[in-house]
Amino acid sequence: MFNKRLFGKVFVIALCLLMLTAVSAQEPVTLLVWDSWSREVENRVMETLNAEFEAAHPGVDIVREVRTYDDIRATIGRALSDPDGPDVSHVNQGRTDMQPLVEAGLLTDLGPYAEQYGWYGDVMSQGLVDRNSFTPDGQNFGEGNLWALSATSEYVGVFYNKRIFEEQGLEVPETFDEFVQTLTALRDAGITPIVFGNLSAWPAIHTYGEIQNTLVSLDYLDDFIYGRNNVSFVEPGNIEAGAIVQDWVEQGFFTPQFEGIGYDDSWRLFIDGQGAMMLTGTWISGEILASENADDFGFFILPGNEAGVPKPTIGGSGFPFSIRNGSPNTELAAEYLDWLVSERAAELWIEAGIVPLRAIDHSMLEEDSLFTDIVLGWEQINNSNTVAHYLDWASPTMYNTIVASLQELLALRVTPEQFVETIQADYSAVQSPG
Repeated sequence: MFNKRLFGKVFVIALCLLMLTAVSAQEPVTLLVWDSWSREVENRVMETLNAEFEAAHPGVDIVREVRTYDDIRATIGRALSDPDGPDVSHVNQGRTDMQPLVEAGLLTDLGPYAEQYGWYGDVMSQGLVDRNSFTPDGQNFGEGNLWALSATSEYVGVFYNKRIFEEQGLEVPETFDEFVQTLTALRDAGITPIVFGNLSAWPAIHTYGEIQNTLVSLDYLDDFIYGRNNVSFVEPGNIEAGAIVQDWVEQGFFTPQFEGIGYDDSWRLFIDGQGAMMLTGTWISGEILASENADDFGFFILPGNEAGVPKPTIGGSGFPFSIRNGSPNTELAAEYLDWLVSERAAELWIEAGIVPLRAIDHSMLEEDSLFTDIVLGWEQINNSNTVAHYLDWASPTMYNTIVASLQELLALRVTPEQFVETIQADYSAVQSPG
């Protein structure tokens, strides 16, 4: 006898199985991600995070494309205009890169996701929010909507070889004058004081900027970067900073023939002991900590003119991620960004020797270690509100202008006065007085 009730149950079960089969047979969701983390430790963290995200999201396939910083800068505008472009990508802060992308409507406003996932306060202080913010028309920097989120913290300071310092009877300097005295002592001992390679051109921004930060205030730097109060780059402190850079070249404080040395080669020279210090960003800490002689190295913030008084220090959040406006996977991309700033991600960044954006439990720190030096330095500048800026953020064309001008300055082909006039000409052409 035909059993309608049994047939109904069998039909429902069969229908459910059919639906499950159809779902499982669907094409996986592909999330295309561009990042520039090619160095070994960064790459390892990203590969782990992506694998764990995929494991927690069956059917999601993260296609990661690792590109150089310069390649992303050169191609990201066209890529984000393409319907098949990256769903998530590194996008540099500032007027050179982020502003035109905001103006063109190519980025997704992350403000609602910041509220949803608790990024405000829990992950980013207001100062760090400002660095990734523009008004929707792209005109006002440091306010408006949030367009990017970083996973790590970074700032510029001085890595030093503790073994060389001990052999030369040197202490970590407490003032800028003491720092210059240390440079002189090292040079006189036949040791390269500062390992430096400027073939890529951008490292000079940090060298000049950190000297500049001993001579100008953070209020001035905020005004210059955010286009407020009609400030000028033709300022005595900026001219003096240029003169100091040229004096360091003439004094032989940098690696010989630095203009032909690439950045990656320079930090490898430093790790190999081919110089006492390297003035650069904490983004190379992972490579140093992974080296065989990691215990030889320490880190300090370039000091100001008065001992114990914090000066502005270049830094902030690391190279941030944005979501392409129009991505069919916007919600998934936002969840992915939240994963990159999760407690699990912070754990992996710490293991790699890189400071995450989230606060770090001090119980995880090893006394007198390089990583502890970096963490404590970050907390010092963050808590004292002395986190300064990268100068190339100041205008849409400033990156190209400043790297070319700094190459001229370092080659002693222009005077400090000519250098600041060139920067001001770029700045005044595109800035509206605030």
